[in-house]
Amino acid sequence: MVVGAVIVADGRVLAARRSRPADLAGFWEFPGGKVEPGEDPGTALVREVDEELRATVEVHDELGEWPISERYVLRLFLAEVVSGELRLGADHDELRWLAADELESVEWLPSDRGALPAVREALGVPR
Repeated sequence: MVVGAVIVADGRVLAARRSRPADLAGFWEFPGGKVEPGEDPGTALVREVDEELRATVEVHDELGEWPISERYVLRLFLAEVVSGELRLGADHDELRWLAADELESVEWLPSDRGALPAVREALGVPR
């Protein structure tokens, strides 16, 4: 399982552009990563955001799940930064805050793109 954080601040969501691996470079995603064996999804998401962006998030409601491959599913959770300042790490080369009407302005990973209607709804915009 893979978890992702829909980090919300001031009515916008954070998008992160992948810099690696090569087949994902240039695509945008909601930050997160794989859940380790025996790890709770919320705990995994806090760990992954800290590792990738050096900030601590508080995890809120789950938005749903979307297939990534035959092996993995993406589970997205609303989240907010509670400490630290978001900084780029090795996996991303750009961060952007996007309003609901700007979500289509970047090229999302297919699994993350599939979640955009739920993200819009979470921001208060009807599907």
